[in-house]
Amino acid sequence: MSSLALTMSDTWVLARRNLMRIPRQPDLLIAYTIQPVMFVLLFVYVFGGAIATPGFDYVDFLMPGIIVQSIAFGGFVTALGLSEDVQKGLIDRFRSLPMSRAAVLAGRTFSDIVLNCLSLVVLLAVGLAAGFNFTDSDGGQIALGILLLLLLGYAFSWIFALVGLYSSTPETANSIGFTLILPLTFASSVFVPANTMPDGLRQFAEVNPFTTVSDALRSLWIGTPANTDVWMAFVWCFVLVAVFAPLAVKRYRQVAAK
Repeated sequence: MSSLALTMSDTWVLARRNLMRIPRQPDLLIAYTIQPVMFVLLFVYVFGGAIATPGFDYVDFLMPGIIVQSIAFGGFVTALGLSEDVQKGLIDRFRSLPMSRAAVLAGRTFSDIVLNCLSLVVLLAVGLAAGFNFTDSDGGQIALGILLLLLLGYAFSWIFALVGLYSSTPETANSIGFTLILPLTFASSVFVPANTMPDGLRQFAEVNPFTTVSDALRSLWIGTPANTDVWMAFVWCFVLVAVFAPLAVKRYRQVAAK
């Protein structure tokens, strides 16, 4: 069997291992189900009446942005899992086995794609129940939006993999991740139009990748002007993978060599 086939086989085994952990620790599903639903209900029914989105109902403006936020944060399970594996010495056990070293991180990130699909189904179901509608969108645009979201989630899985490998405990990984990324989601067009923000913050929000991806998804799903958002959103995702995947692999090798 070729080395590529062995790597793919090992990746599949470790991806299954990560997914089988979920039924045994159902609290991990909170990040993919209950927490996003709470954000939707809070912003639609509590804050929605106070936020003006000319030309659109707030729920139509909100859902693409909040789905972007939830998919990006889905990588937290990777950060927590890798940090726990390092702390418990499981990485050392993997190193001693006749298996591909690349499979450890690849298995983690690919299992996140499956969990992000679950999160996406839940969020779309809640959004449609709350009144969200795909406006001026055909099946191809909807599918392209879903592809963009899964690519975004895959990119952030590598970011959180790096966070988890640098963290001494799962609690530290959780704290670092929220501290670094949560402010970026609020300083963007995820929840409110960027042009309503004060000078300085508005300019930052306009170049924030969360704004680019959220506006790209709105263009695909509710027909807002596309400008350069759609192709730039894909560029952002590929850039994030190109930057953080090698950094995570390098850090993993350092951890495994200790």
